[in-house]
Amino acid sequence: MSEGQDDKSKRQEAMEWVGKAYQLHMKGELVKAIALYTKSIELHPTAEAYTFRGWAHSFGKDFQAAIADCHRAIDLDPEFGNPYNDIGAYYVEQGEPDEAIPWLRMALKAKRYDNYCFPHFSLGRVYEARGEFDKALQHFRSALEENPRYDPAAKSVERVKHKLAARDPEAIL
Repeated sequence: MSEGQDDKSKRQEAMEWVGKAYQLHMKGELVKAIALYTKSIELHPTAEAYTFRGWAHSFGKDFQAAIADCHRAIDLDPEFGNPYNDIGAYYVEQGEPDEAIPWLRMALKAKRYDNYCFPHFSLGRVYEARGEFDKALQHFRSALEENPRYDPAAKSVERVKHKLAARDPEAIL
């Protein structure tokens, strides 16, 4: 087997471990999931394994480890959007919304990302918390455009519209 084929085979096996880890992760078996994400990384480091291991760490409120894993993911694949979004979300969760903004904006620019509704939603949360309701509404609506079935964004649009109407009853929303 050539070196390229061997590398491809290792990556494929590593991604299989990510899949198994993800299943455990979704069942709430975080310690086992983290162990399998780590096994995947040891076999062949991928941005996905680091990002999802970071996500598992965040479930246990270990945001420092979660952010560190996301930085490793970005180092491996700067085009992968998930770790940028996740770093932003972790800053929001820690009550540091200003730190979140640049990361969420980078997620929106990432070329390899399937869930642009999430950084829009998180930016909406940041701007709503800052009292910038026009910007919040814009991002919540963008989240809905990306994923019309994302109920938290739909509820947020209505909540922010009420806040804006309370400020200016004549406003057209």
